[in-house]
Amino acid sequence: MIHIGQLDLEKKAAVVAVILEKPLETSRKAAKMGADLLEIRLDLLGIRDLETAVETIRKVKSETGLPVILTNRSIKEGGKWEGREDDRIELLTNLFFTNLISLKDGISLKDGPDAVDIELSAGREARDQVIKAAKACGKTVIVSSHDFSKTPVFQEMKTILEEAFLAGADIAKLAVMPQSRRDVLDLLRVALDAREAGNAVCTIAMGKLGKHTRVIAPFYGSVLTYAAVDSEVSAAPGQFQVDEIKKILELLE
Repeated sequence: MIHIGQLDLEKKAAVVAVILEKPLETSRKAAKMGADLLEIRLDLLGIRDLETAVETIRKVKSETGLPVILTNRSIKEGGKWEGREDDRIELLTNLFFTNLISLKDGISLKDGPDAVDIELSAGREARDQVIKAAKACGKTVIVSSHDFSKTPVFQEMKTILEEAFLAGADIAKLAVMPQSRRDVLDLLRVALDAREAGNAVCTIAMGKLGKHTRVIAPFYGSVLTYAAVDSEVSAAPGQFQVDEIKKILELLE
């Protein structure tokens, strides 16, 4: 079974609110809107040090009671991390090891992130470092791939997901930019094939053409769908607001 925190993703796809500004205020708002999960985007929040990251996650979880996905996205995958790649990876890794080896200052496993998102494109050694740290804490690993210019052909998308699982993913995430409705259909087929094979995936077609996949993809096997808290500020093109996705999903179920 695939869980993030106490959420059983086999039973129902989760709506993930992307937290990219004013973390406490935005997280509280997301919770009120009905979000199931929070994605803490360290790169967009401008968090560069371990102490600030630990305290932010602890406060967010305390305020909302929601599980947290930790993400520190690289520039080449659409993120805004400014600094050395080694520092980016070290911050992700230490956020898990801090919880694992130290209970000082009231910090414990329950106060830390419940899942981590690491890019498939990260160097193998760095990627393995993050995955090992998360799994040592019993946390869920999302291995992601983003293409902001096109949609790979059907078989290539399947291969990307397979490579993510081989890398150690519990959930393989694939976000693409469709150029046609056929691209969108191919992505949904990839999700359905993965689901029927017993694998947990998150598939997203970005932009206007793929916007409907954020509510449709869960019906084809995607276990996560990402949403904005504020309609004026989103982390990726085509995101609905949290409450909009929740309402549409309820109507379609």
